[in-house]
Amino acid sequence: MKRDNQQALDQRRPTFRLFPGSVSIALPVYREFVDMLYSMWLPIFGLGMVFVAVCVLAAFQLGDPIYVTLAIAGVLTTSLRLAAVRAYMRVSPVANLPDLLRWEWRYAIGNYISAALLALLTVMVLTVHDPMLHLIAVSLIFSFGAGIVARTSVRPKVCVISLLIATVPTVAALAFHAFDTHSDSLHTEMFLIEAALVAMIAGLSLQTVAHLYRTAVEHHTAKHDLAQLAKYDALTGLPNRLLLRERFQLAIGETIRTGQPLALHFLDLDGFKAVNDRHGHPVGDALLKQVARRLQAIVRAEDTVVRLGGDEFVVLQTGLEHEDEAKMLARRMIRQLSLPYGVDDSVSGVSVSVGIATAPKQGVELERLLACADAALYRAKASGKARALFCSRDDSDNLNLAA
Repeated sequence: MKRDNQQALDQRRPTFRLFPGSVSIALPVYREFVDMLYSMWLPIFGLGMVFVAVCVLAAFQLGDPIYVTLAIAGVLTTSLRLAAVRAYMRVSPVANLPDLLRWEWRYAIGNYISAALLALLTVMVLTVHDPMLHLIAVSLIFSFGAGIVARTSVRPKVCVISLLIATVPTVAALAFHAFDTHSDSLHTEMFLIEAALVAMIAGLSLQTVAHLYRTAVEHHTAKHDLAQLAKYDALTGLPNRLLLRERFQLAIGETIRTGQPLALHFLDLDGFKAVNDRHGHPVGDALLKQVARRLQAIVRAEDTVVRLGGDEFVVLQTGLEHEDEAKMLARRMIRQLSLPYGVDDSVSGVSVSVGIATAPKQGVELERLLACADAALYRAKASGKARALFCSRDDSDNLNLAA
């Protein structure tokens, strides 16, 4: 069973590497990471406002208008980054990998510009001897570094580049300022120690990023796998009843809005028990997997194939122009599923009976439609098997009486 679970997960969880040597992750996990980047608008706003405030303070303290220009650049950068966050929220969830990569790149550019402005402010402040401004500027670098590691370690490349952009010029400026001639005792030693501290903390932060990223990948991958296992059949990899319910709720909403009917096909294999009894459960399981693959090959991408359990399957067919399309699909499934199956060098044969219920004609509730299709399936099997029947008025009336 563990092997079946892992195979089912592997089929639904194609992984990729964003760059050589990086940890392999699944697309849904990567989507969560990009979502996390764009969910943290408050730190962007807070850091931007603090940066602007420090620039204004430096402009008043030093009387240099260049700091006003830096403050304006900080306002514009922060505004554009917040606008990007709002734009992402409007289009979320982003479905495909190329779009996600573009959104990550957009976030990264904003981060890099913020880091560069912060580094420029620190370098400029360190060219003059003002201890309070030095303290504020270097503290801002430390705050930025801690925040960037906490917020963006899920995207290590963005995190590392941003950290280096902010810290490398700061370390260089501290080291350069250390050799300015000044009357303060231990001036050179103090600034060299501060440069070493910033460099050391930046280096430790890089190691922390690697650890946090691997931990995040493991945690979110495990969470994603558990969610997948809860919604998919372990043997065939098909959606189960839980995912059917989710897909049905989306589809029935569209049916009610547009008036286009949907069909629920209830399938039961004819002769499957005999195959199981004659050849054993491993052969029966292999046959069910082949049935699942054939069903997936028959239906459209927007339709859903579900295994309810045993040899019972359901197909949710959406966006019908006419009910005849449901009958055509049912006939195609009967024809394809009734072809011989090769399992372990032996040939097995089964057929399939189908009961069909349509919405909104027979109702708009999943359980009612399943019961109605099941009643039609029962009549199909009783009348000779390997055939498809629609839910009839009598089937619906009997459901009403039972209720």
